[in-house]
Amino acid sequence: MPNEIEEQTGPKASTSAPKRRIRVGIVGCGEVTQIMHWPSLFQLSDRFEVTSLCDVSPVILEQLGKFWNVASLTTDHRELVTSDGVDAVLVASPNAFHAEVTLDAVAAGKHVLVEKPMCIARREAEQIIAAQKNRNVVVQVGYMRRYAPAFLDGCEVVKAMPIIKFARVRDFLGLNSLIVNPTSRVIRDEQLAESVKNDAKLRDEALVDEALDGKPSPDLREAYAVMLGLSSHDLSAMRELLGTPKKVLFAAQRGGGRYLAAAFDYGPFVCQFETGIDRIARFDAHLEVYGSQKVVRIQFDTPYVRNSPIRLFVTEDNGRGGVTSLNSNPAWGDPFVAEWKAFYENITQNRAPKTGPSDFVFDLELFAEMARLMQRP
Repeated sequence: MPNEIEEQTGPKASTSAPKRRIRVGIVGCGEVTQIMHWPSLFQLSDRFEVTSLCDVSPVILEQLGKFWNVASLTTDHRELVTSDGVDAVLVASPNAFHAEVTLDAVAAGKHVLVEKPMCIARREAEQIIAAQKNRNVVVQVGYMRRYAPAFLDGCEVVKAMPIIKFARVRDFLGLNSLIVNPTSRVIRDEQLAESVKNDAKLRDEALVDEALDGKPSPDLREAYAVMLGLSSHDLSAMRELLGTPKKVLFAAQRGGGRYLAAAFDYGPFVCQFETGIDRIARFDAHLEVYGSQKVVRIQFDTPYVRNSPIRLFVTEDNGRGGVTSLNSNPAWGDPFVAEWKAFYENITQNRAPKTGPSDFVFDLELFAEMARLMQRP
């Protein structure tokens, strides 16, 4: 990229050096990559350049390579992570492969932004933590909600509250396809070999068996998948907002594992958790904290429509027998862009991300405890 020259009205003109551009290789070119990550990287083209793509589907690779003007295409992630033309790797492959790709990328000295969940089993998390420390690269988990301005502002408001009486985490939404299909064009490979799909399914099942210490029921297996996929966003944000709970008081799953409820013990207060996946085309996700004279609510919208506002609501006693309400959209922008900006700063400033591998372990521990309670008759 050529240097940009800034004109000044004074006697001297100065040149502004361009930002260092991080060369990104993408492993996994499916829905999330196409709808969220690629537009975010394109928006941040002063910081990032996509130089290589990897996917199990040659059909997807060929089309995206042409559309995105990326020449380096491979179906083998090891070829991508060892490329001299790649500085950082986005891991957006199926969940069962996240740990393997992350470990290979770290071993090759590459920085990693790995989509949640970072991994499925605790053993994998410990391997990633050890590998990251050995290579001293950035490994950041893709919890984009925790980088949204409304969430950060909400954390500051909650931190200043003298007492918390109750909290709630809620996430009810329709199937992703209900929002994705009418709003986005996604390149898919309808002819992908069944053997490839089966290999991914078997690997996923084996890792869930390991994580849950045995052969879970189909409903519990589905519930754990919901925790890893959807609930990881909710509980990770809960931990930053409120801290890590002392224990799980209660957890249950119903509806074939797609409807979950839990209660977390925070000592002076309880945080109630509830989630479900249905067929209504809407997205109802929020964190809510209740004090004696103030209620703070952080409202999330679907990530599949970029730049949808994430809002902060504050309702409080006005000291005159009435109520004051704040409805805030602190800044326009997309949380995926915000997390990529943070990733860039973490790399260039050699800074540990707040959503790093050790942070993710707390979520795995909560999931394991919830799953144990769900196994009870």
